[in-house]
Amino acid sequence: MRNLIVAGLFALSLVPFSSATAFAAKLIAKVDISSQTMVVTHNGKVKYKWPVSTGRKGYSTPTGSYTAKWLSRHHRSRKYNNAPMPYAVFYHRGYAVHATYDTKRLGRVASHGCVRLAPENAAKFFALVQKTGNKNTRIVIKH
Repeated sequence: MRNLIVAGLFALSLVPFSSATAFAAKLIAKVDISSQTMVVTHNGKVKYKWPVSTGRKGYSTPTGSYTAKWLSRHHRSRKYNNAPMPYAVFYHRGYAVHATYDTKRLGRVASHGCVRLAPENAAKFFALVQKTGNKNTRIVIKH
């Protein structure tokens, strides 16, 4: 029995792996709709806690766990009168985490369903997603 265990461990040690894959950075943005906050964790350490604005009455922000899909630095909404959505990180259909210039409403519901951040915070998050990679970025939204 010991030989099988040792042989099994030995066999595992021969499996090649990429250190880049094995130690890939993980970025998690947890959005809490009830407190209108987003906590950003990078490699298991809390880096930021920011106020956000999520979907106002009649416009819901979808809850769930999503992978970042695509980024758009200078995005404009096709649906809402070409509204600016700078530093957009899209995660589900047309929903994104992005900057807003309506910063006085951060901390309470105000959006059409996206997650809004102050421009400087959206820029930081956008840069972290770029650095970490879309597939290593999770956006988790809960009530």
